[in-house]
Amino acid sequence: MDYADIDPSTWVVSSGRPPATADNPVNEPIVPASTFHAGGPTEYAREGNPSATALEVALGGLECGNAIVFASGMAAANALMDLWPVGARVLAANTAYTGVAVRLRELDSRGHIHLTTCEVIDSDFILSQLTKSDILWLESPTNPLLEVADLELLISHAAAHGVTSIVDSTFASPVRQNPLKLGADFVLHSVTKILSGHSDLLMGAVVTKSEDDWAKLQTRRVLLGAMPSAFDCYLALRGLRTLFVRYEKSEANAIELTSQLETHPAVSRLRYPGWGTIAAIEVVGNADLVCESTALWTYATSLGGVESLLERRRRWPLESETVPENLIRLSFGIENPADLWLDLDQALRNSNQR
Repeated sequence: MDYADIDPSTWVVSSGRPPATADNPVNEPIVPASTFHAGGPTEYAREGNPSATALEVALGGLECGNAIVFASGMAAANALMDLWPVGARVLAANTAYTGVAVRLRELDSRGHIHLTTCEVIDSDFILSQLTKSDILWLESPTNPLLEVADLELLISHAAAHGVTSIVDSTFASPVRQNPLKLGADFVLHSVTKILSGHSDLLMGAVVTKSEDDWAKLQTRRVLLGAMPSAFDCYLALRGLRTLFVRYEKSEANAIELTSQLETHPAVSRLRYPGWGTIAAIEVVGNADLVCESTALWTYATSLGGVESLLERRRRWPLESETVPENLIRLSFGIENPADLWLDLDQALRNSNQR
């Protein structure tokens, strides 16, 4: 059955499974092997493994393209950058995932690319720069400012000017947006986050409709040594099975709690696009104290797990200076929203009183 024939929430449960024959396992088994018998498509584990293939089938169907998984989100991002010729003109968000932003600046400083930065919500500026660009790297919503780009507009104009478009869709996931359907060339995911959903693995993925680009990325994965382990692929696929039910619950929690945070006396600004599982607040009191005073919310980096996490982003030295010092990123889990609110509310009120 083709993924176009069924709902994505059904596809993610049913795809990437072994053939339905007598006594065959329902799930793709973990194959802990570094080398395979000669004659098949995979002879060495750096080239792939059955668990990775199953995961790629499931994720590729969700994004309506061909997926390839990597050992981390940064490995996936670097594989894309490795495709660019020296001197490529790159237009990218000025506030984005820290690792990507730092890597782009590094490539620019070394003369490998010519980098221009932009605000993803400034569509007019982006459109004015497309004739001077080869690559458009978008992130939407952005991390951690939760800015939402006009993807349809920007991607269509990029295509008209022959500009390669890349969309980091980690925050939205395939539940909320499908950039390839809008004409994007590549979609990037940190599988570590919402897709796997359990804070227990590192992985990245790129999805493209182009079989030629997919093959180039597969070569990059082999040569850069960025193949994820069979066990991590197994875990990621198991987490992906529940993507839609997890996302629905986490988003419901986010909508309910952000409506209360909007008028909270300790919150000077709420950043939330009205959908998704991630928000950010700027607090009146001590942001570090807020994070240190919660019991149910976990003070930790990363996001997208079943547990609710919070973090003051500027505690990281390489975080963009456009991120306010008092900004706390919130990743909503699947706990009871009343419990989450009681915990967060007391932390906010206590920090505002000291």
